[in-house]
Parts: sequence; C-alpha cells; structure tokens
Amino acid sequence: MMETLMNLIRQQSGEAVINNPAIPNHQNEDAMQAISSGILGGLQQQAQGGNLTNLIGMVMGQGSGANVQQSPVTQGVQQNVQQSLMERLGISPQMAMSIATMVVPMVLSKLMNKAQDPNDNSVDGNQILGSATGQQGVDWMGAASSAMADGKLDMNDLMRVAGGFMGGGSNQQQGSGGLGGMLGGLFGK
Repeated sequence: MMETLMNLIRQQSGEAVINNPAIPNHQNEDAMQAISSGILGGLQQQAQGGNLTNLIGMVMGQGSGANVQQSPVTQGVQQNVQQSLMERLGISPQMAMSIATMVVPMVLSKLMNKAQDPNDNSVDGNQILGSATGQQGVDWMGAASSAMADGKLDMNDLMRVAGGFMGGGSNQQQGSGGLGGMLGGLFGK
C-alpha cells in the first residue's frame, strides 16, 4: 500500500509541491514523504477518533463517506498533513494547508477508487482499514458488507458486527481482534 500511496502522491503533487516556489526543489521528496506520513497518520487518527464509520463508508464508496472531497475523514487527514508539512519543512500553516487541500482529496479519491476496483490489485479496502486501525489480517470489507444488510452503515451495524468479533455472534473464531477490538478500544471496553 505504501508504494501505491507514494505513486499517487507523486502523480498529484505537481502544482502543489514540485512547482511551488515555497518548497525548494531539494525538499520536494521530503514534502512528498511528509504528505504520505500525514495521510497515514491522519487515517489512523480518524479510525481511532470516532470516524471509523465514515472511513469505512469512504473505502466502500457508500454513505456519507462516498464523497471523498466532502468527507470529515478527508478534512481530518488534511489537518494532519498540514501539521506534518509544517513540522518537516518549516513552512507556514497557510502554505501547508494550501498544499494539503490540493493534494489530499485527490490522493484519497484515487486511493479509494483503486480499493473499489476489482481489476486493480495494487491496494484493497482491507489494507487501507488495516493500516488505519492497526488491525491487519481482518476481513474488514466482508464484515462491513455483512453489516450493511439494510443498505447503509451506521453505529448499530458496527455494534452488531463488533459483537461477532468480540465473541457474541457467529464469528467467534475472530476472537477479540478486528472491528470488535477496535470498537472496544474506542468505547473503553
């Protein structure tokens, strides 16, 4: 996933980074690394900070997360990228946010499109959600699909799936990991 993310950042950072007079050419690669770490860190913050439902919706292309440009997840990730750019390059908050708003929505949109494309195996939803939650090896997409039996993903759906991951449902072999463990961490259980 890291390679795919960096390739997308390189593709989308022309005007924002490479042709930006506020970023000297010798710092272009540092800027792209800062954007990459900011995106990953931002996705982690969103997953762990109560925006897991929107993140899952974004990865699946459904619900309020389907519009990557307007998603609260994207806005949170932009703020994290802004901070990463300011710390790594020492640029102003305004310039860092300008770069983040130009690059992050496009990169996340393309990343989510790749995750949803059955013909593109460079990244999938399980990798994105596993990276964001720290729960690798979980069938996030299968759990989210089964949770969306009513056509939408909401907290009731997440709690129903979480019960399965925590041993209360038919997925007892999953133990306390996965979505249940993540939600248990979010809600202090």
